Order: sequence, then structure tokens, then C-alpha cells
Amino acid sequence: MPLIPLEDNFDDVINKAQRGLKITDEDLATRAQISLEDLAKVKSGETLFAVVRRVARHLRLHPDALEALARKSWYPKIPVFPRGFAAFNTPFEDMTVNSFLIWDSKTKEAVAFDTGASVEAKLDVIKSERLRLKYIFITHNHADHVAALTELSDAHPDAEVWTHEAEPVDHSTARNFQEGVHFHVGALDIKTVLTPGHSPGQTTFFVSGLSWPLAVIGDSLFSSSVGGSPTHYLDQLRNDRQKIFTLPRDTVLAPGHGPLTTLAQEKKHNPVFA
Repeated sequence: MPLIPLEDNFDDVINKAQRGLKITDEDLATRAQISLEDLAKVKSGETLFAVVRRVARHLRLHPDALEALARKSWYPKIPVFPRGFAAFNTPFEDMTVNSFLIWDSKTKEAVAFDTGASVEAKLDVIKSERLRLKYIFITHNHADHVAALTELSDAHPDAEVWTHEAEPVDHSTARNFQEGVHFHVGALDIKTVLTPGHSPGQTTFFVSGLSWPLAVIGDSLFSSSVGGSPTHYLDQLRNDRQKIFTLPRDTVLAPGHGPLTTLAQEKKHNPVFA
């Protein structure tokens, strides 16, 4: 997967945390002992590092990790899968969105996670690797993640579409899974892990049997950030900590936006979780 920018800048993380914790500008400025003017500057992306650190402490963010994000001094080391994994980054309106494909090298059975805005490259990989698409799993039903669902399903009508019941999709034969269900594709095991917050039925898919343990996490979190929610921010943090940050440290995290990362890196460098 080509290097792509981090999904969020430091000011995005600050704004997400402040909105999620429901702290007003006046209250935050008072707690951090800064002026409203300086707070406004930081929230708009101006790098006043002393202010960034003061604000971090009152938004439950790690000051060192947030400052590193502001200085743009860290980017995740991208893990490499020698086989059985492909990532796709497609433009959608003013952003880009990720989707993924995994497969068992022996049986050639494959699984797609989300679709992004286009599946042209995904279809090319399926064809070139001579794969049989068995499942299409949806992390959550936001438009950027399912925009090309019909196109992918029409190209592979035998592939089963699965989503959580709280994330209905516009597909006549879509099925619903429960949390903790295991799907098998050759030697690969895929477990459904419910991680709501950003959306009601957002699901993480934990994959065993590849070169690295893999968690396809949708918008649960991003490298150096977290999936935003003005109403269920604390639920998202709790579910991420309980369901994702308890996975093996070498787990590769495949988020819905931004670069691939690893759990070990996010434990150290993500301002929300460090």
C-alpha cells in the first residue's frame, strides 16, 4: 500500500476529544490556564507546542504523543505481508478511504473488507491471483465504506455479504453476524469483534493465519487518532481499549482511513491511547 497521510492532524485529535468529552472552550481554557485566543489558534492548527501540551492533559491525551503529531515527527512503520493481503485506498469526495482483501494462498479463497469508492483495483487482484471471493464483510455502513458494494457483489455474485444488524446495507441478500462468530477461509480464521462508538454496529475483524495477526478495524481508530463521535466518544474509547488494545502486540491494524500501523506502535504513539 503506498504511503498515505495520517488521517488526522493534531488539531483534529484535539477537536475530537474536546467534542467527545463535551468540554466548552471556556472551560478548557480555564482548566489549561491558557487564553481563549491561544486555544483557538491551536484548534485551527497553529503549532503552539506549550499550549498543545497544556490542552492535552485536560483532554485525556498523551502530551508527548500529541506534540510529536503536531511536529509531524512520527509516521508508523508499515508492516509487510509477503502474501495473502492487499490494501486499497480510493478517493471519496474530499477524503480517501481504505478497503482490504485477504486470501488463503493454497485454496485461493478470498475475503473482502468494505469496498471503498471503487473496486476496480480489487477486482484486478482477484483476477490476477485467480481468487474465489467467498465473503464480503462490512465494518460499518457509512457511505465511503460501502459505495462500491453493488459493483463488487455483481462481479462476484456467489460471495456472501455480511454485516452487523445495526449496520444495514442496501443489498438484498446481506446476512447479519453476531459478535464472536468465526468464519474460515482455508487456513485463515476471522473473528467478529464488536467495537461500536463511531457507529452503532461497527465491527473489527480479527484475522489469524496470515504472516501477522491482522485486525481490520474500520473507523474504530486510526494511526495517531480515533474514530470520532460527538455522542459516543467514551464508548468508542472503552471498546477500543477492551477489544482492540488487548489483542497481541504485533497485531497489524488496518483502519478505514490513513496508513496501516501496529498495535505496539499505537500503544506508544497514539495520543488517545498512549
